[in-house]
Amino acid sequence: MRFGFYLPTRGPLATRRDIKAYLDTAEAVGFTSVVVADHIVVPTKIESAYPYTVKGNFISQGECLEQLSLMAFVAAATEKMRIVSSVMIVPHRNPILVAKSIATTDVLSEGRVTVGVGVGWMAEEFAALAAPDFKRRGAVTDEYIEIWKKLWTGEAVSHDGEFYSFKELYCQPTPVQDPHPPIWIGGHSNPALRRVAKLADGWHPVGATAASPLPPSEMAEKLIFLRELTEAEGRNFDALSISYKCPIYDGGQAPQGETRRLFSGGPNAALDDIATFAEIGVGELIFDFRGQTIDESLNAMRDFAETVMAKAP
Repeated sequence: MRFGFYLPTRGPLATRRDIKAYLDTAEAVGFTSVVVADHIVVPTKIESAYPYTVKGNFISQGECLEQLSLMAFVAAATEKMRIVSSVMIVPHRNPILVAKSIATTDVLSEGRVTVGVGVGWMAEEFAALAAPDFKRRGAVTDEYIEIWKKLWTGEAVSHDGEFYSFKELYCQPTPVQDPHPPIWIGGHSNPALRRVAKLADGWHPVGATAASPLPPSEMAEKLIFLRELTEAEGRNFDALSISYKCPIYDGGQAPQGETRRLFSGGPNAALDDIATFAEIGVGELIFDFRGQTIDESLNAMRDFAETVMAKAP
C-alpha cells in the first residue's frame, strides 16, 4: 500500500514555512504522494450543495492558494514524492494554459506529476470565472482532457471542438512522463467511472466521510463495475491506479456508543481497514493530518508513519 497526505491550501498553515515543514517531514518518513486541492475563488453566496459534508455547506472565505502555482512550489521543495492535483476542476481554466503548466511542472519535478481531475460542484464559481456552462461540465472535461493529450505529444496539433478550438500550434516542452502524466478521475458516480474507463489512468474517489462513506463493500462493487467498463473500452483494468481519499486520521478511539468511522479506533483498527482496502484492489490511501498547529500536524504524520504506515501490507 502507498500513502499520501493532504497539503494545506488555506487557513493559518498555508504559509511557505509550514508547507515546507509538511513536505520535509513527509519525505523523511516515507509518504509516496502529496495532494493539492483546488479552488480559485469562493463567491460570498453559494446555493450549490457541497458533496462532502452532510449539510452540504462549504466554509471558506476564498483564501485558497492557487493549485497549479502551489504544485510548482511543491516540485521545487521536494525530491521524491508524487505531486497530485486533487482534484483539478477542469472547466475552470483554459485547456492550453493548463497543458503548458502541467508539462512545465512535470519537467521541473523530473516526472512526478499526477493530474487528478473532477468536473466541479460549485455553479457560482463557474459563473465567476466565466467558465463553460456548468450543466455541460462533464462534456467540457472530456474535451479538455482530449486537448491536453494532443498538446502533450509535442507535435503540431489543432483542435476543432464543441467547447474549444485552435489552429495548428506547438506546446513544448513535453512532459517527462510518456505519453503524459497520469490522469486520475475523482468522484464515484457512474459518469465518473465511465470517464475513468474511457480516458484515465486511475480512479481517485473521496470516501470515509459522513457524506461520502464509500465503505469497502461498496468500493468493491464499484471496482467490479469499473473493470467491466474498462474492458468494454478495450483497455486494461489492471493498469489503472486506484487511490482512495480517506480524509481524517487522528489515531484515536471512536467515541463510546458511536459507530466506528473507517480508519479510526487506533493503529490496529486502522491497519485492519487498510488490509481490507488492499485486498479489494486499492493501491494508495490519502490521509488528512491537518491540525490546529503545525506541530500537532507533523506529530500526527510521524505517529501514523511509525504506528501504521510501517506495518501496513
